Amino acid sequence: MLSGASAALAPRGVLRVALNHANFLLVQRPAPDAVGVAPDLGRELARRLGMPVHFIGYNTAGDVADAAVRDEWDVALIGADPARAQAVRFTPPYTAIDATYLVSASSGITSIEQVDRAGMRIAVAQRSAYDLFLRRHVRHASLVDAPNLPESEALFVSEGLEVLAGLRAHLLQVAPRVPGSRVLDGVFMQVQQAMGVPAQRDAAFAYVADFVRDVLATGLVESYIVAHEVRGLSRPISEA
Repeated sequence: MLSGASAALAPRGVLRVALNHANFLLVQRPAPDAVGVAPDLGRELARRLGMPVHFIGYNTAGDVADAAVRDEWDVALIGADPARAQAVRFTPPYTAIDATYLVSASSGITSIEQVDRAGMRIAVAQRSAYDLFLRRHVRHASLVDAPNLPESEALFVSEGLEVLAGLRAHLLQVAPRVPGSRVLDGVFMQVQQAMGVPAQRDAAFAYVADFVRDVLATGLVESYIVAHEVRGLSRPISEA
């Protein structure tokens, strides 16, 4: 018979963990035999619950959030954002990823503050955490959506757009492929990486939130980051 926490979080007796395959910093090898910081957290949670883990991979964080209402997973590891909160309840963040801009050689932009102005076109991966953030905050520039990260880069190049939004670690990989482009200093946001459970599952959420606080306090998250040699992660803004 399952314990209270196990029954609330994974009533089938298997912990179904949703992963965002687009986040290469946290998922270095995809499901089912997933490798990375996020899979390690899923495995540790399952170990503490005393049950096996089953990883389910999705192409984007938006796809993960959509699947919450279809009961496809028990816990997810994606970027927390208010736009996803109707379907997913997020724990405190366990790490964060800086988001910034890459600009074309002809853009003339030298700082993040210069991006949001009339005539600037920003390529962005649709429904990513930074896309959701920019839709709430950009007032003058135009956002040009692509379905995913590779296609946002392709759109930036093919359409001659002025700006490409993304995670700093990814943009540093893009820059050598786009002659004359530059990654701007600073950040326009931090993507707060958290664990989430489907909304309304209060008992499950309380357990997972306590789990995240514990793995932060004990240094387990940092040990996973070191073990996987990940660069580009930051301390989360809030660990409350």
